[in-house]
Amino acid sequence: MTAIKNDRAAWLKAGNATCSHPPLRAPAKAWRLILLGAPGVGKGTQADLLHERLGACHLSTGDVFRAAKTLPDGQRSPAMDCALDFMRRGDLVPDQTVLDMVSERLRCLHCCGGFLLDGFPRTVVQAEALEKLMQREEVAMTAVLNYELPMEEIVARISGRRTCSQCKAVYHVVSRPSRTEGVCDSCGGKLFQREDDRPESVRVRMAAYEKSTRPLIKFYQERGLLVPIIAGGTPEETFQRTLVALNGVLTD
Repeated sequence: MTAIKNDRAAWLKAGNATCSHPPLRAPAKAWRLILLGAPGVGKGTQADLLHERLGACHLSTGDVFRAAKTLPDGQRSPAMDCALDFMRRGDLVPDQTVLDMVSERLRCLHCCGGFLLDGFPRTVVQAEALEKLMQREEVAMTAVLNYELPMEEIVARISGRRTCSQCKAVYHVVSRPSRTEGVCDSCGGKLFQREDDRPESVRVRMAAYEKSTRPLIKFYQERGLLVPIIAGGTPEETFQRTLVALNGVLTD
């Protein structure tokens, strides 16, 4: 059965906002998961598939940052306003601001349908703060899914992406090519390779991710929560490996 898509208003707007299709009753198992994985491993696709299968809501901090840019003045929460100030200056949003943003959304952590936390935590400081927050709220994390893929496969995935200069549709030269090379199927716009999708840029991003994430992986390993998943092959193959891994969590 496919889960009904909701607008995640409680997550994106915080405050008194209410989701359009909140779960009417708790499922037999409310999954509370953190999704880890480098850019290009397909976390977003897996989150969509997990939402459809488990009913847990995809809570991406990146989506909150994007929402902050579109919400009018007066509709943004204090932490969103603060985060937006940093983004406008081109600065990284500091740990405390991200923590404040998540704290404004405690209702989402208590949702009876569970959640898939994506993009947070990114550092051990954030992970420690989240752990204390969940202990205080008496909410238990189920597992931390770490999607793994060799560097060269990630480089091939990302460097093969092409973006339409007009409608911003995304293609891939191997897995999702346009019908006419270099031309968007939807609007006829010219396809180009983004600067940060070039192989040399991808390797720099991956090195930075590895440096920041390695301590986080160790943090969750020590707590017995880390579940490594190979992200190679098709999205469906990765999803089947994810379900097998989650079944192992239930039987441990």
